[in-house]
Amino acid sequence: MKDIKPALFGLSNSNRDFGNVDSWGKNQFNSSFPASLCCYLASKNLKANYFVHLNKAFQCKEISIEDAFGIPVTSNDIYFAFEAAHMPFQKYIKGSLPRTDLVIQKKSTGECLRGLEVKLTALPDNTTCTLPDDDYGSEIVIRPDTIVYLACSIASSLGKKINSLIDEKIQISDWSDPSEVLQHIENIVLNLKRIASKVDNQKPFLLQPVWKTLGKSPQLAENCLDVFIWSDLSFMFFISEVASTNKDALKITRQTRTAIWLFKMLLDVAKQGSFDQANIIDNLSYNTKNDKAFASAGNVTNKFMRCPNLTLPRIQKSEIKKIILGGGQELLSPERRFDAIIYNSPELFL
Repeated sequence: MKDIKPALFGLSNSNRDFGNVDSWGKNQFNSSFPASLCCYLASKNLKANYFVHLNKAFQCKEISIEDAFGIPVTSNDIYFAFEAAHMPFQKYIKGSLPRTDLVIQKKSTGECLRGLEVKLTALPDNTTCTLPDDDYGSEIVIRPDTIVYLACSIASSLGKKINSLIDEKIQISDWSDPSEVLQHIENIVLNLKRIASKVDNQKPFLLQPVWKTLGKSPQLAENCLDVFIWSDLSFMFFISEVASTNKDALKITRQTRTAIWLFKMLLDVAKQGSFDQANIIDNLSYNTKNDKAFASAGNVTNKFMRCPNLTLPRIQKSEIKKIILGGGQELLSPERRFDAIIYNSPELFL
């Protein structure tokens, strides 16, 4: 009898060997499982939920996985490159282009078709777990490199239009001075909103599957998995919505700082054709650590992601065994959390 190797559905061509236990670590699983889930969704002829910005409004549409990836998942030429650089964006960067979570390539040529940030998120989070299912939301944590890729993606979508849409009248002599930058913060955020409203060309950017539990318990809901994809313009609009425009603020929040980063990157592309991502992120820190760009809790993201498939995800827990194959679940090494152990051990308190 032929040995059955651990595998993930649809990921036969990949830079990860799923027969190797190292490919099942937390950081690896959190990007490879979403890619496999997308392949499984496509096998069921289901489309992903697609957040876009159209007609000056944030909307939830649908997108086929083929359109999201730029190639059919059944193609022998599809290749999943995890933790790789999406090389078409190198031209916008001074220095080294950081890696993104997933690059969809052609196996035959190495051509990069799509660079995607991936966020596998729990539903609900601790801000929404006591609310009705319709109000459940997922916390999303964004790293600085995600904003670098967002700026590149938007610059690519804008093309030559960037020169007419970026307001170069916003004159700031010292971008590292929070008091000076805050005097222009309203115009900076409005400029991001204007770009989102003026441009029709948008691309899949952030892949965000959700896994749903029964409230705050560790038990999966019967309908527990679905795929949400943000376009580059919709995610820029999201940032502009969560950023503060209070010019009298005593401190620049992470969300506001992210909007500033994004605008400065696009401004530099408009002026010079590229931007120095390390310089912008390091010098425009505003006395806040750069370990992450920002985070938004579920009670914030729900307002944007709210839709029938968030309330009732389409993939059932009984289908997980069709995605994780060959005993791959036995190679997982989940984090052991003391609070989770206590919460799930009521007998300790009898």
